[in-house]
Amino acid sequence: MSVTANNSAPRLVPCPTCGGDSVFSPENAYRPFCSARCKGVDLGAWASESFRVPEDTPPDSENFGDPKLMQ
Repeated sequence: MSVTANNSAPRLVPCPTCGGDSVFSPENAYRPFCSARCKGVDLGAWASESFRVPEDTPPDSENFGDPKLMQ
């Protein structure tokens, strides 16, 4: 199976931060971001722990894990 690249037009992807067009190629040092600003905004969000996985843990008052205790 061979893949041919279309080198006539740069591949544009949405910037994860602002949603604007971003050139996805080795020439764009900030890819997948469109600029240094958007890359910095994303890094700042990670550093301030704005990106989190939702946590669904039971309250401490409930038994957790042992099925014998849940009867």
